[in-house]
Amino acid sequence: MADQQAQMTIRDVFAIRDFRRLTAAQLVSVFGDFLALYGVLSIVSFKLDGSPAEVAGISVAYILPMAFVSPLAGVFADRWPPKVTMITSDLVRGVLAAMLVFCSNVWQIYAVMIALSTISSFFTPAQTIGLRSLVPLNGLMSANALMMQVFQITQIASPGVAGLMIAKLGESSCFWLDAFSFFFSAATVSTIVLRRPGGAASKPLSTLFADMGEGVRFIFTHQVLAFTILSMGAGLFAIRCYGALIAVYVRDILHASTMLFGSLGSLVGIGMMAGTIMVHRLAKTRSKEHMMMSGLFGVAIGILALAIFSSVIVTVAATIAMGVSVGLVIISAQTLMQGQTPMEMLGRVTSSLMSVLSIAQVGGLAVAGGIAQVVGIRNAYFATSALLACIGMLGWRAVERRKAAEAAAA
Repeated sequence: MADQQAQMTIRDVFAIRDFRRLTAAQLVSVFGDFLALYGVLSIVSFKLDGSPAEVAGISVAYILPMAFVSPLAGVFADRWPPKVTMITSDLVRGVLAAMLVFCSNVWQIYAVMIALSTISSFFTPAQTIGLRSLVPLNGLMSANALMMQVFQITQIASPGVAGLMIAKLGESSCFWLDAFSFFFSAATVSTIVLRRPGGAASKPLSTLFADMGEGVRFIFTHQVLAFTILSMGAGLFAIRCYGALIAVYVRDILHASTMLFGSLGSLVGIGMMAGTIMVHRLAKTRSKEHMMMSGLFGVAIGILALAIFSSVIVTVAATIAMGVSVGLVIISAQTLMQGQTPMEMLGRVTSSLMSVLSIAQVGGLAVAGGIAQVVGIRNAYFATSALLACIGMLGWRAVERRKAAEAAAA
């Protein structure tokens, strides 16, 4: 309990100069990403008259490469200096974002999105290593909560800004601004001082796959990490299933307008922001594992409410509750992963997590519609809720057993 009481607050973490700079780089870069995404969706939907499958393919083109590239990228992230990796990734992504201005068909856009995803697979583990280098272990919870708030603020604000820019300046303005955001991020990261134990960079290429296998074995032989990654994957799979079916749920079950559908996306973001505020207070009396399992139960209950009730009020409340719960899962899981992983393996473990999350998200998008077509939306939500509840119960029992064994050993 002592280490929980000594947790740094968000204000304490934000007082770290280089962490502020890393957060600023993240804020501008993520905001530019959202603007570019809305610009791409606008072009494919309205100018290229894309089909629903072509529009959905944009998300798949960005998410799916991470599932295959990330495990290899994590090995390089553990070998290369994180600062150099982040700066190089930002510069390359800035050039790729500018290339979107000149795309004239859907396949060219797919190619750029795949390339952006591939380079991002190198940036994310390097950023995680950088965060771990800048923030003490007892500040990781607050640091992840702050990063989540930055992400959600940009997600909520970007649609309105993107719509205004597209209407006044055209879609290309979003792509140019996204390119600038990457260059700004690279310039900001260049001013950060990052230090971590060296030595890994001198390994020969012949050990590449051996290092990758070492990272995978470490995860599967580490009970806490293995279940942490499974929990995050299950949570995002459920949210993707929810998101893939919610438009039809609003139309066919609630018989409501598109205004409600549009509002639900913002409500998830608001709920996740509330979850980031709650997580630091809960950390004083609850372990990260228990918060993670509680978040899974919260998502399961929210989806169950959608399956049982046909009420706008219940849908709004359940959506906010799911946002809060997902926030608890993600922040607790990220903090556990960063704290439990040795620094020299953090890139590989982070990349393995990215790979699992990418597969979970694409899987949720891919199977939700087919399952709902066969058994109906309500039954699809029942099945998703049951899956999460089972994982949560297994995790809770495993945590209790481990803590009892630790207490007996002590």
